[in-house]
Amino acid sequence: MTEARSSGGKLFLAGLIGAPIAQSAAPAMHQRAADALGVRCHYRLIEIANADAATLRALLDEVRRDGFAGVNVTFPYKEAILPLLDALSPDAQAIGAVNTVVVRHRRLIGYNTDTTGFERAIGDLVAASDRGAVALIGAGGVGKAIAFALANLGVAELSLFDSDRGKAGQLAARLRGRLATRVADDVEDALRGAVGVVNATPVGMLPDRNMAVPAALLHRGLWVADAVYTPLWTPLLSAAKARGCSVMTGRDLAVYQAADAFELFTGLKPPVAVIGNAFDAVMATRYADVKPGNNPSGQGEAGNARSGISGHLE
Repeated sequence: MTEARSSGGKLFLAGLIGAPIAQSAAPAMHQRAADALGVRCHYRLIEIANADAATLRALLDEVRRDGFAGVNVTFPYKEAILPLLDALSPDAQAIGAVNTVVVRHRRLIGYNTDTTGFERAIGDLVAASDRGAVALIGAGGVGKAIAFALANLGVAELSLFDSDRGKAGQLAARLRGRLATRVADDVEDALRGAVGVVNATPVGMLPDRNMAVPAALLHRGLWVADAVYTPLWTPLLSAAKARGCSVMTGRDLAVYQAADAFELFTGLKPPVAVIGNAFDAVMATRYADVKPGNNPSGQGEAGNARSGISGHLE
């Protein structure tokens, strides 16, 4: 990486660390937001696979040295990066995962805008279902963030299922005192009594075409959200829509977490609609079936196109 600084504080250098990330919409979202505010943002994709702690530490030292305002962190490093940072926000400390690192006075501070982004994205569905019990499938980095978002929204109970029962148990322990939580034996058990379900696993992410929740468990009156956005219309969401469920794709999470990260990097509040349009434009170049302006989930101010994007849960 080479140094990039602004002459008058008008150029912000940011980036994304993870793998694979070549198809990420993050550069377009951040750069279009900066353009709308009359500043410049150069956003780099820093793809590195199978990085150990020493490699990540060296990479973060470059981020610190080269004048970055900050970096986003995605799969598979949201948890691995924690001990390499100088400080964590209280929320990131509680969650145990970071997706945004801000450089302040050469110190690296970790935040989690997956939580704030998901809270903004899912709020209407949670309120419309009277904050009833929710099933969360997956207790990894993004699952942790989503669990805390649901706790902040005041859902009645959270049922956790992960193929690694120990991870679900650890997340339940983190939520103690914030939210009534139980660890489920399987997906069917998790959905028992739930008014909503969130897929926070990679199941359904291209090229995988499986479903984290069997179609037989989907029914009208259940809302279904998927954090996967490769494609946005995953097999799970397509099946849920066909069965009359209210649905939310990964688009709003992607847009809102980017907006919150941009504000942390720059101190400037970005126009969410511009970020959403940038996201949609990236989709339109990659998926022939994208219909800009289509909003089947009807969620949030960012709601425009809701179909197809390549990238991991950022």
